[in-house]
Amino acid sequence: MIVLPRTPSFRLDGKRAIVTGAGRGIGLAAAAALAEARAAVTLVARSTAEVEQAADAIGNGAQAAKLDVSDTAAVAAFFADREPFHVLVNNAGTNRPKAMWEVTEADYDAVLDLNVKAAFFVAQACVRRMIETGTQGSLIHMGSQMGHVGGLNRSLYCASKWALEGMNKAFALDLARHGIRSNTIAPTFIETPLTRPMFEDAAFKASVLQKIKLGRIGTPEDLMGTVLFLAGDASSLMTGSSLVVDGGWTAE
Repeated sequence: MIVLPRTPSFRLDGKRAIVTGAGRGIGLAAAAALAEARAAVTLVARSTAEVEQAADAIGNGAQAAKLDVSDTAAVAAFFADREPFHVLVNNAGTNRPKAMWEVTEADYDAVLDLNVKAAFFVAQACVRRMIETGTQGSLIHMGSQMGHVGGLNRSLYCASKWALEGMNKAFALDLARHGIRSNTIAPTFIETPLTRPMFEDAAFKASVLQKIKLGRIGTPEDLMGTVLFLAGDASSLMTGSSLVVDGGWTAE
């Protein structure tokens, strides 16, 4: 008699998940995917208007909360005051594309403070609560293909996303003993309200499509399955890794 192995479930019943920068684009897609899998999702952003509308649209018990992830004290208090989360989607981020010789100190601070410093301390506050309650789970950091290669006019963004990849690997080593996994998702260019104006430049869009071997700009929906995979049991032996969702950009 053959005993067939059982496919791990992608359901997240009974799990609590939090998504930063969840009002639109990739964050909204991640929150919707987690809620559809029956996680209790908290959507956070600096202002509540968008995340409240998003939570209402998602339903399934999704909640909205105001949190400026760049305010380290507020982040610590936010997580300390709540039940521990099983899943963190560390998604809030920014970009200021320009040639490296044009970058100002203000540009540097804006990109590195949000993409690296805030991501670090959000993860720290989340896992402190998980560890003190013995909660196991998954950290998912929204990286980029630019954390694996270089890019024209992307010196700051590359610096931040390469840093995130290094942080992620070290997080995985620190947290493994607590049953907490840490991985990144590294997308190619995804069309969102933030990036859509960039693609109005026909030459820029053509240069991007030339590098994406599958021949199209990514959509937030392209990342929803990846989020679910990393959030649940299907990826239970995976930590310290990066899932590159780039249409073949980095394969060349």
